[in-house]
Amino acid sequence: MQKTLLVSTDGQAIMRSHDGGTNWYRINVGQDLEYDDCVRCLLVDPRRNGAIWAGSERGLFRSEDCGAHWHQVDCALSGFAVWKLAVSESNPDYMYAGTGSPTRAAFFRSKDGGKTWEQTDLLMPERCAGVSRPRMLALAVNPRDPLDVWVGVEAGGLFRSRDGGDHWQEIHPQWPDHAGNTDIHSILILDGEVPIILALVVNALYRSADDGRTWTRFHARDTWGLRYARVLLRKPGSDRDVLIGIGDGTPGTTTLILQSQDAGETWQSAELAGDPNSCLWAFGAHRADPEVMMAGTKFGHLFMSADGGRHWAKQRREFSEITDMAWLPGVPAQLDLPHETQ
Repeated sequence: MQKTLLVSTDGQAIMRSHDGGTNWYRINVGQDLEYDDCVRCLLVDPRRNGAIWAGSERGLFRSEDCGAHWHQVDCALSGFAVWKLAVSESNPDYMYAGTGSPTRAAFFRSKDGGKTWEQTDLLMPERCAGVSRPRMLALAVNPRDPLDVWVGVEAGGLFRSRDGGDHWQEIHPQWPDHAGNTDIHSILILDGEVPIILALVVNALYRSADDGRTWTRFHARDTWGLRYARVLLRKPGSDRDVLIGIGDGTPGTTTLILQSQDAGETWQSAELAGDPNSCLWAFGAHRADPEVMMAGTKFGHLFMSADGGRHWAKQRREFSEITDMAWLPGVPAQLDLPHETQ
């Protein structure tokens, strides 16, 4: 299967490879998305092959050809820094976006597959302790219910809406030993008759096996030996296989990838071939081949796995600061490559 690998960065927009990572290319000039933009997140369109959204510090962008060409979506997100995007698995008409620093942290929704957007009442203070300006780093949608949405805010807490964002419940005060920790980094909802919720904060994982009524806490340093928990990944198509990226700080000097095959009850270290230079910052996967996964550190190291996250190999190419990553089946019909290979 031909694949396009995509890595979003802070300062080099979105880099792409069409040959498994041997050669990488920047965005050509003359597009709505500039080749030196700060892009915060990527989201694959589940309905259209080769289509993907990107959230940047200037709003929402979209590509129809595996990341070769980008146009800005003229909508309510324009002018906001988009930190996170999510789409419903059961009804892709429903999409959600979280914004943040350097703009206001707010929650947006779309009911028409990303064509139009509206801002909701979930709005964070302009400034907060710890990170100065908060940002919505985590979004998750119940796989069976497009209106059941979870939102995590760095230095802002965890919130849940059962009606697509009209009303909200504050979740984190219910956690055991939360000690005021409101730095939410990542959320997963694992499908089932009763969903399992995983919420990753800066120093712990909270797990609920009863749809958020009660929670178990895994302290990061005590459980895994490293203190900075950053990102979760659900293996596409699975409601049991989950990965965590965890490091010794931010940006940190090292990282681990942990794997669970029982929906987060127990964890084992994956094998990393190569020395990561900082904490893990992003994962990438696709339902077209759930065994192929990407992982990136904050300071630009790229790792690839061909066996569902059990073994990882560091790639030759290194990047500027990585913010997110994804891969798509296929390559553009006309590559239209820039003059220089990066």
